[in-house]
Amino acid sequence: VKSQGHNVNRLPKKTLLIVEDNDDDANLMKRAINTIGLDLRIQLVSNGQEAIDYLSGNREYTNRDMYPSPDLVFLDLKMPRLSGFDVLRWIRHTATTRRLIVIVLTSSNQPSDILQAYELGANSYVVKPSTFAELLEFCKALSAYWLTFNRCQDSN
Repeated sequence: VKSQGHNVNRLPKKTLLIVEDNDDDANLMKRAINTIGLDLRIQLVSNGQEAIDYLSGNREYTNRDMYPSPDLVFLDLKMPRLSGFDVLRWIRHTATTRRLIVIVLTSSNQPSDILQAYELGANSYVVKPSTFAELLEFCKALSAYWLTFNRCQDSN
């Protein structure tokens, strides 16, 4: 199908911000995403304050060509400086980020953490998969639902 002036088959690459203080978990997530061939620009930050700096375009994150606003955030809860709960609270109370898709991806299966995350506005709560095979399945489901079927306010 030809379009008038632009390629309809090439959508802009989506950006995933991974907020994770454990380098092994962050690298495993990147490996899983690459293994299944998701076409995502992956950005990593290692604590809650860095997440807020990234999302607000402060400090080293002012260049939006290098650090584009994310379409999706994976947010760990238990982090230094500011917790994932603090970041989620900030996201939902900031005009430019309040509609951002935030998936809490954490090792905590505590009912109180799950409840608090949803009360603060998480779109989804996922306990980190325990095997690489399960992580691959999570990434496939992520791709199918959040990146393919889900529509955001600015989706076409």
